[in-house]
Amino acid sequence: MKELPNCPQCNSAYTYEDGNLWICPECGHEWALSEDGEEEEMVVEDANGNFLSNGDSVTIAKDLKVKGTSSVLKIGTKVKNILLVEGDHNIDCKIDGFGPMKLKSEFVKKA
Repeated sequence: MKELPNCPQCNSAYTYEDGNLWICPECGHEWALSEDGEEEEMVVEDANGNFLSNGDSVTIAKDLKVKGTSSVLKIGTKVKNILLVEGDHNIDCKIDGFGPMKLKSEFVKKA
């Protein structure tokens, strides 16, 4: 049986594997490990080429129509505490006054 890594955020021993991610049920932190046991860092760039990381604040770089609604996210809207995820929309966030949202990194600028 392979050794499960402790959570790098809260050091909890109660982690589990879900696909290619490790998840901590105590603090909710998710991370990826490479085959040699080192934590992989996802490389995500904003519209200006700046590197983004979890917990950064960004601003929206252009007006974005929200699919399925008549709402528009205006340019300059500030988004705090982003979470980088795998996939086409690689930013998970919560926008004040709007709610949870997935964004593409090419439409945001690092604040």
